[in-house]
Amino acid sequence: MKSFKTLFFLFLVFIAFSVSAQLPEKAEDISPLLIGEKIPDATIKSPEGNDHQVLELFSQKPTVMFFYRGGWCPYCNTHLAEIQEAETRILELGYQIIGISPDSPENLKATDEKNKLNYSLYSDGDGKFTKAMGIAFKASERSAARLFDYSGGLNEGYLPVPSVFIIDTSGTIAFEYINPDYKTRLSAGLLLAVLKELKIEQK
Repeated sequence: MKSFKTLFFLFLVFIAFSVSAQLPEKAEDISPLLIGEKIPDATIKSPEGNDHQVLELFSQKPTVMFFYRGGWCPYCNTHLAEIQEAETRILELGYQIIGISPDSPENLKATDEKNKLNYSLYSDGDGKFTKAMGIAFKASERSAARLFDYSGGLNEGYLPVPSVFIIDTSGTIAFEYINPDYKTRLSAGLLLAVLKELKIEQK
């Protein structure tokens, strides 16, 4: 029995290593989905810990979806606050706003309260949705412990490249901004300019 448990443990370690090894080593090496492609369906969690299907959420109205590294990242918090300042104008244009990170629901609540956000944050702790979007890459060993902790033990060593996607109600990407330099984000002013130019049918 002891031998079986040892083999089973080694198998789990191998699987975890294999999944990690499939991730791009650097942010510059990602292969994101492109404009015109449909996003995959996935389950993400609200700050209350409830499961939500991505495509069902996005079918309600056109969506500004952005991925951020976590509430521990000062650049992310600055961007969250900037989007919050533009929220009223974004909503007036007929869009909803959804932010996604590896953070656990509990840490989403902390970020929400810290930044006094009105829009919705969701957790993709194990990174299935982020990886399917093609924007996940392998985190450094230095970051792995913090990511594991902030995700509630689900993140096995991935980071999202901070990205902004504009999605129509069918789940099709109408616009995207992806920059491997996590210090450089899409400004609220440019986002609003893009939203005004896009002709996305409202439900």
